Amino acid sequence: MMQSQVESIVVAGIGGQGILTASQIIALAALQAGFDVKKTEEKGLSQRGGSVVSFVRFGEKVYSPVPAEGTCKLIISLEESETLRWLHFMDRKEGIAVVNEFRHIPLPVTLGLDKYPEDPVQTLKKYLKKVVTVPALRIAEELGSKVVANTVVLGSASVFLPISVQAWLDTIKRIFAEKYIPLNLEAFNSGRKLVETFLTASE
Repeated sequence: MMQSQVESIVVAGIGGQGILTASQIIALAALQAGFDVKKTEEKGLSQRGGSVVSFVRFGEKVYSPVPAEGTCKLIISLEESETLRWLHFMDRKEGIAVVNEFRHIPLPVTLGLDKYPEDPVQTLKKYLKKVVTVPALRIAEELGSKVVANTVVLGSASVFLPISVQAWLDTIKRIFAEKYIPLNLEAFNSGRKLVETFLTASE
């Protein structure tokens, strides 16, 4: 069923984590589900280790790819501190964060020129309605390849979006080369099941 409101999603992380692939999957899955979709290109530095963000918006009619600050209901983050970088876009009453349990320590922090934020996840919990952490790298490694960590996180986040499971799975089959499809489907389903179990247990 089509909805009148626009879903605005932030996908954040660092270069090399597959941020743009994840946002492309969201956009294509939303299109298959019948929504109008707008997506930004990356912001920040796309090289490995640099900050990367993409916005995806979908609904009955979307006029701009960039959401207004304070209006996003979901942030999907593949690095803990990057979630904080884009917190100003989040709806403080209804916002949900799905965060990969991973910390990238940048060079300025290693050199003692800067400090890594103290416990980013606990900070998020002060500002957002719900924060879900996902051990995506561990799950991906158990499945056989750490490169599907972004697909694990995407599966976890999919629980909070009005897109059918079939649309997600069909999109994954379109995006990836044939030999990588089974692994990515398994990664997606593992992430989704993790959050479904978590939500059921917390009820």
